[in-house]
Amino acid sequence: MTTEPARATLAESTLKVLPAYTASELLAVMSARLLKDGQTVFAGVGIPLLAAILAQKTHAPGLTILFEGGVIGPFVEAGKLPPSTNEQRCTRRANMLVSITEVLLMLQRGYVDVGFMGGAQIDRYGNLNSSFIGDADNPKIRLPGTGGGNDIASLADMIVAMKHEKRRFVEKVDFITSPGFLSGGTSRADAGLPAGGMFRVVTDLGIMGFDEATKAMTVVALHPGVTPQAIRDNTGFELPVPADVPVTEAPGDLELSILRELDPARLYTA
Repeated sequence: MTTEPARATLAESTLKVLPAYTASELLAVMSARLLKDGQTVFAGVGIPLLAAILAQKTHAPGLTILFEGGVIGPFVEAGKLPPSTNEQRCTRRANMLVSITEVLLMLQRGYVDVGFMGGAQIDRYGNLNSSFIGDADNPKIRLPGTGGGNDIASLADMIVAMKHEKRRFVEKVDFITSPGFLSGGTSRADAGLPAGGMFRVVTDLGIMGFDEATKAMTVVALHPGVTPQAIRDNTGFELPVPADVPVTEAPGDLELSILRELDPARLYTA
C-alpha cells in the first residue's frame, strides 16, 4: 500500500522559496546592533534611518536621532518614512527644530557620537567618494556630492552601510568626499582632524573595522554563509581576514518584524 506524501502548507512552501531576509534588511539589522543607548546619531534616510529607529525600538530607547535638515530627537512613525531629511515627516515628536547651521554646530561642539553614511566608493583607509567616478575634468559618472557628509565624517565616529562589490571597495577612491583615515597611521590627526574617524563598515558580506595602528580596513565579522574567500573576491584591495573571525548572528524575527512594520511598502528594504 502506498501513502500520499504530506502536502506542504502555503507558509512552508513560501519559506522554501523566499529568503528569510533581504540584503537591505541585513544591513539595517547589523548597523542597528552597533548603536548604543544614549548615543546621538546623525542618520540619513534609507538604511541609516531604519537602523537608528530599529535600535530605538529594541536595545537603545535613549538613542537621539539628528537630521541634517535641523531636526533633533524625532520619533518617526511606522509606515511614514520621510523621503528626505528636510521633510515634515522627519519632525514627529521632535525635541527641537533648528536651522541646518545650528545642527552642524552641535556636531562641531562634540555633541554627536555617530554618523551614518554610504558612498559609491570606499578605500582601505575608509575614505568615501560620493562626488564622481573617473577623472575630475571629465568624469564618467557624477554623483550627488557631499551634503553634510564631509562635516559628519570629519567630526564623528562613522558607520558606513553599503553593498560589498569590487567596484566600490577600491585601492584608492577617485575623490575624497568624506575623509576616513586619509593615508593611514596618524595622517588624519596630522591633517587637523583629531576627533572621529571610521568605526565600522557594514556590508551584505560582513563587518569591517580598522587597525588601531595602521588604520587599514580589516574584517571583524562575517555574515552567515559567507566565506573569507568570498569577501576577498569582492574587494579591490588586500583585506585581512583573521583565522578566528567570528560569524554574526542572523537577523531575528523581532528585528525583521519591526523593519517590515516601519517600511511596509519595502521602499528601502526590498
